[in-house]
Amino acid sequence: MKHLSAHDRTEMALARIADPQGEGARACLTVYRDQALAAADAADARARAGITLGPLDGAVVSIKDLFDVAGEVTRAGSKLIAEEGKPATADAPIVRRLRQAGAVIVAKTNMTEFAFSGIGANPHFGTPGNPADRARVPGGSSSGGAVAAADGMCEVTIGSDTGGSTRIPASLCGITGFKPSRQRIPTDGAFPLSYTLDSIGPMAKTVAPCAYADAVMAGEDTAPFEPAELAGLRVGVAQGAPLENLDATVGKRFPDALDRLEKAGVRLSAEKLAPLLDQMDTVNRKGGIAPAEAFAVHRDRLARRGDTADPNVRVRIERAAKISAADYVDMLRERASLIRAMDARLAGLDVLVMPTTPVVAPLLADVAKQDDFFRWNAQVLRNTAIWNFFDTCAVTLPLPRAGGLPTGLMLVARNGHDRRLLSIAAGVERLFM
Repeated sequence: MKHLSAHDRTEMALARIADPQGEGARACLTVYRDQALAAADAADARARAGITLGPLDGAVVSIKDLFDVAGEVTRAGSKLIAEEGKPATADAPIVRRLRQAGAVIVAKTNMTEFAFSGIGANPHFGTPGNPADRARVPGGSSSGGAVAAADGMCEVTIGSDTGGSTRIPASLCGITGFKPSRQRIPTDGAFPLSYTLDSIGPMAKTVAPCAYADAVMAGEDTAPFEPAELAGLRVGVAQGAPLENLDATVGKRFPDALDRLEKAGVRLSAEKLAPLLDQMDTVNRKGGIAPAEAFAVHRDRLARRGDTADPNVRVRIERAAKISAADYVDMLRERASLIRAMDARLAGLDVLVMPTTPVVAPLLADVAKQDDFFRWNAQVLRNTAIWNFFDTCAVTLPLPRAGGLPTGLMLVARNGHDRRLLSIAAGVERLFM
């Protein structure tokens, strides 16, 4: 693709979006055809003049429907907000930084309404089918972005991650997804789900584009990116809950991945996290931080016109009405203590590994009933949500699948170790390509 001009690559992405046989109508809710081609032409003009704005100059990028674009209503996957919302007065900081880096923003992508589920279904705008099997869910909440990146509608897509919303769809769709340390990238101009847990991260087919997009959004120098050497790395294998009830596909591929890592010279160790994970569960039994904060964001809206919202999302938000202020404060304080304890627990490791999700993508028919939806949603969120709670950074890599359904390997590192994690991920990626 590098030999093609930005204009040609943008035209190819737009053609994929417009293909009536594809998922473009469901994956991309707003398409910026004219603006994207103009930005691509500008990137090509810079290239001819020997000028570059960095590694994202001319890259075709899509952004999740919850990011502000000046002059547009930020829908967050909701028809209610589309009807009632006011246009944004400015681009979100991450959108502005992407444009300044020369990115060609081609579309806004579909998502779970209000970003509140790991399944990726949207009854208002349609649910984009999984690239590996259109009868299966894409994963959420950044569903449209993952499908767009996997299907060639963009080269990089930007999502949000509150409990796994970049890593889950990336894993289920067979691409790479990154959740940065919470403080790394500004969330201003991103429609909130949880003020405490929201983070912004990229997805792409490989690690390098994610690393460059992360650096741009974080306002950091986009220095040349090099994969880490794997020999001698200290890699912990999470024990306990993250390995429970794996389906047959994940249960086979995860040990295969560990075997490849060991043969590459990685020093594997079994890491029992049960005490800290049990304490996390105790905190969350008070109702959870994300639901409490989502209720604060949406309670007035749902009280007025809750019947227009996705019922699966509405039920989860309205349950939080029962969370007391005292319990909410307790959850925040107890989480802060557990974050410090987990950081100390991970200090002796370069990364921790586990399956990104314990299951492959369920069929759309499997999640049609609400009880089944909630059961599957809990399964796909189980491993990823841990690391939002403990305020780490994490990345999912697609495992070799030989024509089967996609699965992901999740690598986790301590808060602030983002660039090192991405470098290690790029080294691991080479084992699986």
